[in-house]
Amino acid sequence: MAKLLLTGGGRCNISNSFESVRSLEEVYPRGASLMKGALAEYSPEDVLEWFRKRGVSFTKEAGGRFFPSSQDAGEIVQTLMDALRGVSIECNRRISSLPEADAVVLCTGGGAGMEILRGLPLETVPAVPSLFTFNISDSAAGGKSGICELMGLSVNASLSIPGSRFRSEGELLITDWGFSGPATLRLSSYAARHLAELGYNTALNVRWTSSTEEEIRSLISSWRDSNPRKLVRSLHPEGIPGRLWEHLCLRGGIPAERCWAELGQKGINKLVQTLLCDTYFIHGKNRFREEFVTCGGVSLSSVNLKTLECKQREGLYFAGEILDVDAVTGGFNLQAAWSTAHIVAKSIINKYGTQNN
Repeated sequence: MAKLLLTGGGRCNISNSFESVRSLEEVYPRGASLMKGALAEYSPEDVLEWFRKRGVSFTKEAGGRFFPSSQDAGEIVQTLMDALRGVSIECNRRISSLPEADAVVLCTGGGAGMEILRGLPLETVPAVPSLFTFNISDSAAGGKSGICELMGLSVNASLSIPGSRFRSEGELLITDWGFSGPATLRLSSYAARHLAELGYNTALNVRWTSSTEEEIRSLISSWRDSNPRKLVRSLHPEGIPGRLWEHLCLRGGIPAERCWAELGQKGINKLVQTLLCDTYFIHGKNRFREEFVTCGGVSLSSVNLKTLECKQREGLYFAGEILDVDAVTGGFNLQAAWSTAHIVAKSIINKYGTQNN
């Protein structure tokens, strides 16, 4: 419940409409195969309807994200607690081994329950952090980046890790330590294990525009020809704030006071290159509220994907983040928790029945 109170900045991003999702792999870097069936079994609309029946209303925000209309995660937590009335809940008790019972469900999340599974012959995947921000430097040697002086500025950009298949796009937020925002968090999710293997130290390429090289080159050349006496910093591509453009000009070796007439072909080439592939360096991750998701857990090869029962031990079920399933931001991780929990509950009822129906 404590984790729910933190989601969505305390507002609880409970699910997502999935309307802008092109493929499940796009939002579930690990576990898309499981989630395809899980979402068919228990959809976002099913989740919302369950809460609506208990008096909770919702609002949909950018990116298809659903939040309670109250904008208060506490309402979601209280609704769940009300539904648990009559259920015995014991807190502050350490469990070191699996209890004897017909059915046991592990949904500890974040790899915290892996210790209990020691000794079982099931396959697990080491847990590493996902959804985190980047400490950024201008050079491989480290040190604070000059771009951090633009803290608070956001822009749409594409990020990629050189020599890998990992890339993302979306809003990039510049902070006093480096990069945050959806594009950064998404890349940290896609490349969670790769970044861990690199010790969170690697080059990072930033593409500041969605325009093609030909389009950018043509635009800059036209500015030089039409505005020879104006300063280079006075004109900048659409979508790139003036302060960021000045920074990029300096990154391209163009002094702030240089006029367009003084910009030769070499200068144009530098500006184009900076806009299309501006290289920074990641030197560690910055931990704060977004980083409460892990990559790893019980391998999906060790569970029956239709029931989420452990193949190696009858009566043992897994739900939520203890499974090797995690997602990018936007309500997708909570939806995975709701859907997998529903599958487990239904599986247990079908297998063992229930005295109280």
